[in-house]
Amino acid sequence: MRGNRLAKGVKIALVGVIAVAVFGFVVQGLWNWLMPRLFDWHTITFWQAVGLLVLCKILFGGFRGGPGRGMHWRRRMEERWEQMSPEEREKFSCGIGGRFRPAEFRERVREG
Repeated sequence: MRGNRLAKGVKIALVGVIAVAVFGFVVQGLWNWLMPRLFDWHTITFWQAVGLLVLCKILFGGFRGGPGRGMHWRRRMEERWEQMSPEEREKFSCGIGGRFRPAEFRERVREG
């Protein structure tokens, strides 16, 4: 059991290192291709590209959890949806253009 956890941890770390390397090279390549020609800026190294990725993550992405981080919002909306009457559901759906209609609740509105 402990060996499986260790192997899984090593695999995750390896995928992370590969992802950072790939994204670093992509950012470096795009920067060095576009920025010097468009704005007469200097080219950057691989490590500067990785630093730029980290900076962008901090400024624009934050460090809020991983996969499924939007599930809290979805669960809360589904709970509210369950507590609404059919008339309230229809009014709500019309108000937002019908974008929020959980599949399991669609039938209840039609029946209801």
